[in-house]
Amino acid sequence: MFRRLFWFGTGATAGFGGAVWLRRRVLRTVQRYAPERVQADVSTSVRRLGTDLRAAVTEGRAAMADREATLRAELAPGTDAGRTSTSPLG
Repeated sequence: MFRRLFWFGTGATAGFGGAVWLRRRVLRTVQRYAPERVQADVSTSVRRLGTDLRAAVTEGRAAMADREATLRAELAPGTDAGRTSTSPLG
C-alpha cells in the first residue's frame, strides 16, 4: 500500500511539474516570437470593435424610440387607426 502511495505521489509530482514547465516554456516562446505590432493591431481592433458596438447600440435605441413613438401615435386615444371593427363583416 505504501508503495502505491509513493508511486502515485511521485507520478502526480512529475505530472504537475512537467505541466508547469511546459506552460512556462510555451509562454516564453510565444512572447519571444509575437511581434509588438501584432499586439498593437489586436488592441486597436478590440477598441474599434467596442466603438462600433456602442454606435450600434445607440442607433438601435434611437430606432426603437422612433418606432415606439410611431406606435404610440397610431394607438393614441381618439384615433381610429388602432381599432378594429367588432362586426364580422368588417
